[in-house]
Amino acid sequence: MSTLELKHICKIYPNNEKKGHHKHNNLKTTDEGVLAVDDFNLEIKDKEFIVLVGPSGCGKSTTLRMVAGLEEITKGELYIDNKLMNDIEPKDRDIAMVFQSYALYPHMTVRQNMEFPLKLRKMPKEEIKKKVDEAAEILGITEYLDRKPKALSGGQRQRVAIGRAIVREPKVLLMDEPLSNLDAKLRNQMRAEIIKLRSRIDTTFIYVTHDQTEAMTLGDRIVIMKDGVVQQIGTPQQVYDTPVNLFVAGFIGVPMMNFFDGELIKDGMKYYVELNGVKIELSPEKEAKMAAKGVEAQKVTIGVRPEHMELTQREGQMIQATVDVSEMMGSHINVHIRVQEKEGVMIVDTQGNSNRNFRMGETIQFTFEPAVIHVFDAEGKNLEVKKEL
Repeated sequence: MSTLELKHICKIYPNNEKKGHHKHNNLKTTDEGVLAVDDFNLEIKDKEFIVLVGPSGCGKSTTLRMVAGLEEITKGELYIDNKLMNDIEPKDRDIAMVFQSYALYPHMTVRQNMEFPLKLRKMPKEEIKKKVDEAAEILGITEYLDRKPKALSGGQRQRVAIGRAIVREPKVLLMDEPLSNLDAKLRNQMRAEIIKLRSRIDTTFIYVTHDQTEAMTLGDRIVIMKDGVVQQIGTPQQVYDTPVNLFVAGFIGVPMMNFFDGELIKDGMKYYVELNGVKIELSPEKEAKMAAKGVEAQKVTIGVRPEHMELTQREGQMIQATVDVSEMMGSHINVHIRVQEKEGVMIVDTQGNSNRNFRMGETIQFTFEPAVIHVFDAEGKNLEVKKEL
């Protein structure tokens, strides 16, 4: 069993500036210093794959380093298997970490690199050889065991770094942006390798990335962070379908969600959104959630994903837009549009539209189903969601 619990974890760095917000980013500053991670709470189940995701400087790597013991926890408590870890040395936490930079010993062969942590534990030679051979087979690097790291590609080096981590059979495997140094094709391959690896080893994973595609494909649950604060925790499908705020809505999904200025209209128990003079009734499920919260009419931001925008003609519900540019992607066309002053993208399937030309400056009309609309208030909160997280 390898469960983790992070309770009210904070990381504060000393700071000489005044209270408010740090001048280099939106991190809060207090009398104590800069809040790099603010009140982080998470329970991780045995063998769960958790992904911390967010833009640079959001506190995800700092959180990972606190779990590893490489950063001191300023406030809060970290438990591994119900044991308090705050003052336990990194080497005694039974955790392995894979870094972005591989961190391999250049003078050692692949086998020697992978043996190293086991030799430190004074494990018998036969057992070391068996564990290294097993890990090399799982990762497909058996033929490279006698090579030095400089003779390997980036993807092969990262496999070695992962191999060195898993031979120890750690309770928790931490991975800090392990694929960010690889090219796009290798990244895709290594993502698939990590999914396979996960099914073959019994450990709990915490994975840090700024790439939302990695987060969506790898994570059982995703923790989305911004400015040191957790924005939302949920399964990939939950954060995609029900983002709690504008930040999460814009961060998850490629191309990103379209945002338009509109009005929320309430008529008895009915709710409508009005965009560019067109009124669209919300779905019964969305109406019920808003009614339960007592949501009133107000100015809103309307969010619609590019794949949910349609050219289908629907009487009285067609919204006018101007084409900026179009990109032929093979299976679909990305049409960049402008509605009033807001820019957006719609994905048009080439099947049935392969001869369709979208000329710059052309006026087109689109619509969307009521069930796919997201409605955000002036503070950026999703009006359907009862509370953050």
